[in-house]
Amino acid sequence: MNENRSLFGLNGITGMLIATTLLLSILAYLTMGALSVQHANAENYYQIENEKSIKMFSVDNAKQSFVDVK
Repeated sequence: MNENRSLFGLNGITGMLIATTLLLSILAYLTMGALSVQHANAENYYQIENEKSIKMFSVDNAKQSFVDVK
């Protein structure tokens, strides 16, 4: 019989807490990265050079050029 068991071994409560902390820290890191990318691109506006030439149903709309306002 295995008498060398521990409740606080890495496969017990301690391992569960380490895995949970690791997963939550990865989630926080990825969330902060996504928020910083969203914030950087939220102020990056585009302007259509010639908006009078856009027609409702036309394949020529794909040829429009967009320029950064900044």
